[in-house]
Amino acid sequence: MRRALERLRGRYPWLDHAVRAQQRYDRSQGDFYAAGITYFTIFAMFPVLMVGFAVVGFVLASRPDQLAEIDSRVKAAVPGEFGEQIIGLMDAAIASRTSVGVIGLATALYVGLLWMQRLRAALSQMWGQQFPPPGFLNTKMSDVLALVAAFLASLLTIGFGVLATSALRLAGSVRLGSMVVSILVAWLLFTVMIARLPHDPVPLRRCAAAGLLAAVGFEVFKQVGSIYLQTVLHGPAGAVFGPVLGLMVFAYMTARLVLFATAWAAERGTETELPGFVVAGS
Repeated sequence: MRRALERLRGRYPWLDHAVRAQQRYDRSQGDFYAAGITYFTIFAMFPVLMVGFAVVGFVLASRPDQLAEIDSRVKAAVPGEFGEQIIGLMDAAIASRTSVGVIGLATALYVGLLWMQRLRAALSQMWGQQFPPPGFLNTKMSDVLALVAAFLASLLTIGFGVLATSALRLAGSVRLGSMVVSILVAWLLFTVMIARLPHDPVPLRRCAAAGLLAAVGFEVFKQVGSIYLQTVLHGPAGAVFGPVLGLMVFAYMTARLVLFATAWAAERGTETELPGFVVAGS
């Protein structure tokens, strides 16, 4: 079996590249780093939801007519004492929107810094970079700048993708066009992430193929995830636990995909000598 794999690697450079990338991923403890990134990704959802809820509270506080309409709909959908309790919770949350927003922002910044630290460490590990421990202030300032840059890049790429997708739909294009736009947007985002977030930045050209690999895989994950949600939301248990479990699996698989793509980029231009073969790096 091993000899057959070696022959295939000698015949197909892309297969040899994939095997070397997987070996680098395993040596660099890719699964361990992917699990850490997933934990902080899920953890960061709660303060982000708090900030979003605070924003909605400020909007509703300035529009009492919409708030009254929501209250009437809640009473119609959930009559009785339980409906009154829901309205009371909504009113209390809107009244404390400032404190909820401040706590959410502070917690989101803290968790975001931890997430960025794990992500940068994981990407640097895939590149085989030995980063010295700098001072605490320099490290946190660098992580803050990287977090803000990643957030802005995500907003720009997502916004561009939404606009382009809307334009395609208005033009009467099919769903395939929207998927192509999504892949292109994700390609840009992942390429910048793989190249610029490690402690020692890497040229973008070297990471373009890895970014495309991550973008295509990410689009496949999204399509599978949408099918999964449509399947599990029919039952009561699936409606409660299905989205949470699906989000955890999606975040973990995405983290693994990004780290494997980084290992792929790091193996570009290397050579592997097999018994009887010399395989040029792809």
